Amino acid sequence: MVSKVQIRSQFDLLNDLTNLFIDDLKECGYSKADFYQLPDVGCNDEKIVPNSINVTKITGDAAHKSILNSFGDIYKKSGLSSRVLKRHPGLLVIKNADQQHLIARIQQLNKAKAAFKECILAIDNNDARFEAVHNAIPNLITLAAYRKIHFEVNSPYSVRFTWMHKHATKTLTKKMALEMLEKSAGYSNPRMIDQQSWQSLVAQEKLRIASLGDKDKLRIRRPTRVSPQVNVRYTAQDRYHVSAALPFILINPEPDVKLGILSDYLKPDGHPRKKEYDFLVDRLYMEQIES
Repeated sequence: MVSKVQIRSQFDLLNDLTNLFIDDLKECGYSKADFYQLPDVGCNDEKIVPNSINVTKITGDAAHKSILNSFGDIYKKSGLSSRVLKRHPGLLVIKNADQQHLIARIQQLNKAKAAFKECILAIDNNDARFEAVHNAIPNLITLAAYRKIHFEVNSPYSVRFTWMHKHATKTLTKKMALEMLEKSAGYSNPRMIDQQSWQSLVAQEKLRIASLGDKDKLRIRRPTRVSPQVNVRYTAQDRYHVSAALPFILINPEPDVKLGILSDYLKPDGHPRKKEYDFLVDRLYMEQIES
């Protein structure tokens, strides 16, 4: 069993390295600092999936301060959701930095974040994990502490921002799916007219699943909240994207790198993802996996 001392020790290392990293950034000159402030999500709004997100762009010294503060934003705040994590998209372009030292610091910090995550996930039971973490570090949002810091040291052609629609996937057997539906039949659903209608809907879903073969595989492909990402491009073929949950650090680039901005999010018309799949249980985004 992971002890409170082990958790606290791993966290203290992560926290110390975070502060050293922030100090390093304070010492670096920068040619550009952009921070994109997103609206806070209150506890009462965490289940609402927004159709639009307004982005407030901050630049210069104010952005630089917000960028530095974002790396330490890992604790729950009163009235704000701890389920919908606050994201801090931004771009800090470092100039004339001690490249080797800064890269080593980021890699060291990311390694500490991974070790802390591994320590926490060694606790198998979700309830025990929650109790252990919050006894050791009250009000910590573990997922925020896990976030990796992304950077680039070679000069790409461009660094741009966009919004990504992600999907959470889970593979199920027929038995597991029926057990899930059996449990949900007992839930109350405020969107239904009455409990009988709800149970009738679940019964129809169970019949659909029951008609499958015992060896058939199922998958839930549930859409998650839209999130900002950074797209880094060298060529049309050589490109990658990473999460923009934390500001992106561009170290000593050439002056001709093309830099983009994060625009407001507006949900596209229709549901293109749902059109791609023939869901057996539309409510749960549950589909049959073709062998």
